[in-house]
Amino acid sequence: MSVAHVKGGSPVRRRGAGGVAAPQQIADELRHQNERFSAAVENMSHGLCMFDADERMIICNGNYLRIFSLDAKIVRPGIAFLDILQHSVDIGVASQSAADLYAIRKPYIERAQASTYEEILSDGRIISITHRPLASGGWVSIYEDITEQRRAEQELKEQHRRFDAALANMSQGLLMYDADGTLIVRNQRFFDLYNVKPGDFPLGMSHRALLEQMVRLRIYPSIDIDGEISKTRASLQAGETRSTNRILADGRTLLIARRPLAGGGWVATFEDITERRRAEERMSHLAHYDTLTDLPNRSMFRERLDQALGETAATPLAIFSLDLDRFKAINDTWGHPAGDWLLKCVADRLRHSLRSETDVVARLGGDEFAILQFNPKGTADAEQLAKRIVAVISQPFRYKGRDMHVGISLGIALYPNDGKDADTLLKNADMALYSGKSEGRNVYRFFEPGMDALARARLTLETDLETALKRQEFVLDFQPITNIASGEIVGAEALMRWNSPRRGLVAPDDFIAAAEDSGLIVPLGEWALKQACSVAAGWPPGMRIAVNVSAVQIRSADFARSVISALAVSGVPARRLELEITETVLMDESETVLKTLRQLRELGIRIALDDFGTGYSSLGYLRRFPVDKIKIDRSFIHDIDNRDTAAIVRSIIGLGAELGITVTAEGVETQAQLDILRKAGCVEAQGFLIGVPSKAADMARLLKSKAASRPA
Repeated sequence: MSVAHVKGGSPVRRRGAGGVAAPQQIADELRHQNERFSAAVENMSHGLCMFDADERMIICNGNYLRIFSLDAKIVRPGIAFLDILQHSVDIGVASQSAADLYAIRKPYIERAQASTYEEILSDGRIISITHRPLASGGWVSIYEDITEQRRAEQELKEQHRRFDAALANMSQGLLMYDADGTLIVRNQRFFDLYNVKPGDFPLGMSHRALLEQMVRLRIYPSIDIDGEISKTRASLQAGETRSTNRILADGRTLLIARRPLAGGGWVATFEDITERRRAEERMSHLAHYDTLTDLPNRSMFRERLDQALGETAATPLAIFSLDLDRFKAINDTWGHPAGDWLLKCVADRLRHSLRSETDVVARLGGDEFAILQFNPKGTADAEQLAKRIVAVISQPFRYKGRDMHVGISLGIALYPNDGKDADTLLKNADMALYSGKSEGRNVYRFFEPGMDALARARLTLETDLETALKRQEFVLDFQPITNIASGEIVGAEALMRWNSPRRGLVAPDDFIAAAEDSGLIVPLGEWALKQACSVAAGWPPGMRIAVNVSAVQIRSADFARSVISALAVSGVPARRLELEITETVLMDESETVLKTLRQLRELGIRIALDDFGTGYSSLGYLRRFPVDKIKIDRSFIHDIDNRDTAAIVRSIIGLGAELGITVTAEGVETQAQLDILRKAGCVEAQGFLIGVPSKAADMARLLKSKAASRPA
């Protein structure tokens, strides 16, 4: 709308020859001035409307008409202010009546001072109105649509509310610094973690001042503040996140992560990881130490031996292979608790027999031990240690008022004379041990090149195995696995037996190693897989069959094909088959092994990690290869009434729950053990309490009777 009827003004007078401006010049100047004023008003970004003392409109611009959707034919100079309000009501723009709107505006009109107020239109828009009185009466109003501004402000408020809520409910403590390193944000969790008050760490303090305050309050032990600031600055300048573990004066451990912000500055988060670190330390200890004796286990011993041999200036070494005499008889006569007690006592005596703290004694499993003696002075030092061990172990062990007698045999191999690598040295020490055992008990023997009787016996065993495979002398027994919560049998593990006409019924521990070394484990394992699936085909739907497989089998090129073939021929769905592997399988990190396991798992076949926690670093393998089940080794279950062992079992069960992995306990023999496992949340159990290994027909009858007794 063009602006017209501008009242007032001071046109510039131009004088003619007689000193008085010509009328035409005055008219032209006035017209030009009005045009300039009109252009200025029309190009305002806001709406404008001017009223005289009689409340009649003098001028308005197009933005005013557009803001209120007014009709330019009606809203013209001279129209009364109340009529404009009524017009806005008539066209549906106003959200109130004209009288109500006028009543709201009247105090501002009468007030002889500038003021600003807001009006909400019927469509929800918010209009800011600035009222300015004129000296001659009347007023000027400036109108601005601030709807988007208000929405942005509300959104900003909402963002602040969400940010405050997030800060208040974070499980981590948080500090935020601006680009100048000044503290600008901290949350309540930070105060709770450090047990401090907001006044101890006010906003505006520097990073250096905060660290100094931590030391002053004795929260941190003495730290290198300059070094800490320098490291933080370097990582932030590189755009990298820096994480450190900070041990507090009270013994707790906090994980502190510093992350750079895009606009400069950084945010630091604080998390209490005390319990996590303790659990990791317990699991790490579990991975490298025997739970019964707290001696280094096989993995730790081999690691230490490899380290010693790998040193540039390797010194002479003596490797001892030790085995208790008559231990099985003691176990059978006195019972397993007595046997475990004896192993602990033997471990203590062996530990105290060592010559120095650098020497290592380890429990390899069962009643087998090993010693690594550093820098012996020829055979004399090694022989002196062997004699000392034989003498100390020969002393009676007092158990519940009775004397328990046990002996020990030792085989000794010397580096470098008896071998240059760990495998050769361990093999030769074992050979010396078995040579000594064949000659008597409670003796020690040094390795001699002529000690090949053991090798010949092993060769005979391998020959017999090959013949047994051709004659089909192998059979499978099946041991049930139950769901602890429901008590229902959910599957069974296939256990191989060798029914030898000459040797009798041979347990797998006595021939599987030879089968693996000779490669016979591949056809033998293929037979076991097909036989197990064939038997499981007659079981109720959903009942799983677990089959043990070795690293040698998985490395064979046809392993995946043999598994798929066994499933196809038997008709057993892939989801019902569990392949039980030991950690030695995952130790072989070759692409062939990992690719084969992943392919089988993608088909729906479940992978179970057997003997979890014994021998190797189980946690590392769980990170590198996801499995469906972990089986707690029977040695833990047997000693579950021990507080430390029970804590380890609970940690494993908790780890499985956290990772979504089924946990099965092996070797459950008593109701008390089962009750502890149930309370800890263990999913499955297997052992003599659940069911003994049985023939296929007996297993089928058991499952049939269970199905018949289940309510319809």
